[in-house]
Amino acid sequence: MGATTLRLPDKKLRLVRAIAGYENRPLSKIFEELVDEYVDRHRETLELMGIPGFAEECRRGLEEIKNSGGKDINELVD
Repeated sequence: MGATTLRLPDKKLRLVRAIAGYENRPLSKIFEELVDEYVDRHRETLELMGIPGFAEECRRGLEEIKNSGGKDINELVD
């Protein structure tokens, strides 16, 4: 397992250290848990971005909407 340095504002670090002390857990385990939760929240986005052409199709769709294009919601129901 690799290691890295994490920079946090002192106020936040003191708070996390206080919680870690209260829970009798190492900071590394708390940060691992936080990273796991973050990745889980973004997993669907990562999967969608893996679809070839998905990001470009979204970009083109947004441009079309900005230029008053696209379909009305009622047109999509049919």
